[in-house]
Amino acid sequence: MRNRFLSFKKHKYLENLECYQELAQAQAPKFLVISCADSRVCPSYILGFQPGEAFVVRNVANFVPPFENGPCETNAALEFSVNDLQVENILVTGHSCCGGIRALMSMDDEENSSSFIKNWVKVGKAARSTTKATASNLSFDQQCKHCEKESINNSLLNLLTYPWVEERVAKGLLSLHGGYYDFVNCTYEKWTLDYQKNNQKREIGGYAIKNREFWS
Repeated sequence: MRNRFLSFKKHKYLENLECYQELAQAQAPKFLVISCADSRVCPSYILGFQPGEAFVVRNVANFVPPFENGPCETNAALEFSVNDLQVENILVTGHSCCGGIRALMSMDDEENSSSFIKNWVKVGKAARSTTKATASNLSFDQQCKHCEKESINNSLLNLLTYPWVEERVAKGLLSLHGGYYDFVNCTYEKWTLDYQKNNQKREIGGYAIKNREFWS
């Protein structure tokens, strides 16, 4: 770590001293990125965010709990980035082979546990239920992959349960994006929640997305 830090200081910090001095005074990121804690999926490394460009919070399986679940580190970061930093974009980014999603898909419906992991991944139960309903004919591994993507959209919907998030989205000041990194094939999918159409879809338990892109 020492050598890596000294290399960073020499080749990044000192060569961009003016930028880092400006960042020392204040930050004004355009993005909040909610990513998984998995060591293989650092969003700044994969998507090239530079210092000051993205406020990042990472947790197991990149979940966003709904507002009614109460305070946690993820929604504390959400509140600060939206209300104080006034980010213009929120990106919830998931990935292939997610252990948190696999734990979610492996749970029994009525399972009670003292495990911190199991109690956390329950946040994604809606995505698990949708996956079981729509992908029951697939293998367990394929169901997990389906749920990895479904849980991202579930988190985007959960973001709208926060009044100050939905207010800024409704005013066109904030956009909600989903992303999925397949590190087996090194591809990335990105899409945006369509707020206007989503208001209609939510009444029947669905969601609407737009601007889907696939990078390979």
